[in-house]
Amino acid sequence: MTQIENKMIQSIEEVDKREVLQLAVEMARILLKNGAEIFRVEETIAHVCNYYEIDCVDCFILSNGIFVTAEDGGKQIFAKVKHVPLSSTHLGIVTEINNLSREIESGKIMLHEASAQLKKIEKIPPKRSYFRVLASGLGGSCFCYLLGGNLWESVAAFLIATIAYLLVLFSEKNKLPRIMMNILGGLLITILALFIARIPLPVHVSSDKLIIGSIMPLIPGLAFVNAIRDIANSDFLSGTIRIIDSLLVFVYIAIGVGFGLSVYSQGLGGIL
Repeated sequence: MTQIENKMIQSIEEVDKREVLQLAVEMARILLKNGAEIFRVEETIAHVCNYYEIDCVDCFILSNGIFVTAEDGGKQIFAKVKHVPLSSTHLGIVTEINNLSREIESGKIMLHEASAQLKKIEKIPPKRSYFRVLASGLGGSCFCYLLGGNLWESVAAFLIATIAYLLVLFSEKNKLPRIMMNILGGLLITILALFIARIPLPVHVSSDKLIIGSIMPLIPGLAFVNAIRDIANSDFLSGTIRIIDSLLVFVYIAIGVGFGLSVYSQGLGGIL
């Protein structure tokens, strides 16, 4: 047996299992907060606990909550309930924690090092604002083109989606409720699309294509797909919660769009 293997065995024997479980719960919390699937959260807890030889661990993961208990020698040594509010997605953090759990399982990193690294991972900032705004504009223009829009409509959708995402950034900075952000976002997109459609351009510009293409960056597509994956993995409760949350976002956006179209229609005597 090598010296490194001796150190690994000694570190496993000397570690406080409650600290291990606390680390596993924190990793699970950060994963769940940043949009990870339920099975990935459960696997992360299993990877950490298996390496430190904690066998009797039961975890129940919901899309907004973590329940973990553990036993050692027939005696309960750990019980934790953690509420995790539904939040935005950060796949970079999910990837880093996934890699960290693999390093722990393979014995490449010790417990105190993993705790320090986890704190650094949690502080990873999101993409820069200008990058997110640019990505939103490109997404809106590409969706508009895929829906049959011409070049002018795609350019207009780029402009509208860019402005709409500035509203999203403003809402995040000022911590506005999501319902208000999505309703205002749908309303703003509708107003801009109807305004541009009335501008005399060399080619006809359709307001419906502008609206549909521009709202796509506001749609929580990743959350919806993860909800389907959770249901496919038999995590029905968590998947249902995420689907309902995603559908409510669709409804909020539709309210904003519908209100804008209704006001525009009535203001022009019912002619769109």
